Amino acid sequence: MQQRKSKKILIYFFLLLIVGSINNINLNELKFQNVHDINITGLDIKNKLILLKKIENFNLNNIFLINKMDLIDEIESNTLVENYSIFKRYPSSLDINIEKTKFLAKINKNGQIFYIGSNRKFIKNNDQIDNKYNALKVAIITPDKDIIPDAETLNPAYIVFDNYEIILKWNRSLRFALAVCTLKDKFKNEL
Repeated sequence: MQQRKSKKILIYFFLLLIVGSINNINLNELKFQNVHDINITGLDIKNKLILLKKIENFNLNNIFLINKMDLIDEIESNTLVENYSIFKRYPSSLDINIEKTKFLAKINKNGQIFYIGSNRKFIKNNDQIDNKYNALKVAIITPDKDIIPDAETLNPAYIVFDNYEIILKWNRSLRFALAVCTLKDKFKNEL
């Protein structure tokens, strides 16, 4: 009795396999729609257009064959992205929801101003960011090798507050302001 059931199941399985493979020939001719609509929310227009242009360079012929890792790498390479989610809306749309990073501090790295985001990435200074986040009260300054001879990238780093901005009002030289702020370290053991 048990052997009969096993034989029946085996016969039904082979019939299913044969009938299924004959009908699968038609699947090769099936065409899926291209991805027509990519919706990105959470970024300003300029950064949204830049990301959209990069994503459109991918193979978007079929929503099922989009390389997920390439898409994730492209989104994560944007320094303004804290978190994100990607939704496929079948048959031909992608929704990308982005949570923008929060700016924690300004940093002077090799004479250029960057922001540090809560995503621990350096964000280049541009006019949109500078105008919006000029009120940051804390900054991290890293000196050039001219000021501290054995300085490395981000080492040493100094946290500066409003007093640094007051010194810069008197003299706009970043080197001068950093030298004044670190002057007390030079006299620590002299007295």
